[in-house]
Amino acid sequence: MKQQHWTAEEIPDQSARVFVVTGANSGLGLATTRALARRGGHVVLAVRDAAKGRRAVADLTAELPAASLEVRTVDLADLASVHAFADRLRADHQRVDVLINNAGVMAPPRTLSPQGHEVQFACNHLGHFALTGLLLDLLGAGTDPRVVTVSSINHHKGHLRFDDLTGERGYAPMAFYNQSKFANAVFGQELHRRLTAAGSPVRSVLAHPGYTATNLQTRSAVRLWRVLLGGIGNPLLAQRPERGALPQLYAATAPEATGGQFIGPAGPAELRGAPTTVTPSAASLDPETGRRLWERSEELTDVRYGLPAATG
Repeated sequence: MKQQHWTAEEIPDQSARVFVVTGANSGLGLATTRALARRGGHVVLAVRDAAKGRRAVADLTAELPAASLEVRTVDLADLASVHAFADRLRADHQRVDVLINNAGVMAPPRTLSPQGHEVQFACNHLGHFALTGLLLDLLGAGTDPRVVTVSSINHHKGHLRFDDLTGERGYAPMAFYNQSKFANAVFGQELHRRLTAAGSPVRSVLAHPGYTATNLQTRSAVRLWRVLLGGIGNPLLAQRPERGALPQLYAATAPEATGGQFIGPAGPAELRGAPTTVTPSAASLDPETGRRLWERSEELTDVRYGLPAATG
């Protein structure tokens, strides 16, 4: 695939399709929501802060009066909140066509989730692992159903500290961010293998936005990263969220997007540009790493998909 000139204008009509977008009130999530709503999709904005979600919907509705939007709250770092969100969604929707696992946190001081997990691993990976599993039957009832997991180019720098996932023995904010983004890449590939083995119609597609100006950089709790990324890097190098969202929009809507693909920017070093197929790190493709992360994630979330492990 070499779609180096693909834009949001090429998104097919999404009327009657249901999308769940996590972190939908700002940055990449808001840009994704706007593009999907413009093409007729019904978007569930899965947000941590209901007031911010309502403000986002008000702004979008002013811009797109016919937009079909709803706000639902979920704290992805809290597994109880993820379960509650999934239960409420299941009560009101018979299907979900596309789940976009977009929300994330980056480089906070060491913080533990309510269940005792390091918060970046909890929010960026475990919450999305649990949410995907809890909505899998609704996705199976969807039309051209997909799970889009948003990773980062930083996944190339990450690895899984299976003996210290909480950072108790040693914590560095960016190293644990990289670990969570590596976990996203590993999860997306392992989900693809398991869905394929089960003969499921659901596609697992990965995406990353390159270097995009979002509040991940400007709201990092680590001052050095706020200065380097938000204060210097964003104005000089970063693309706007509308451009950064194109890989995940392509993964979510393009008819030719296939399970197991990783979509990222086509420009130099994958920092910016139109969406194209990119190559994930070799480590993230390792089936044994995928199996191990999957089993550990089931243990830590108590969510089990019922999908067979891929063989061969």
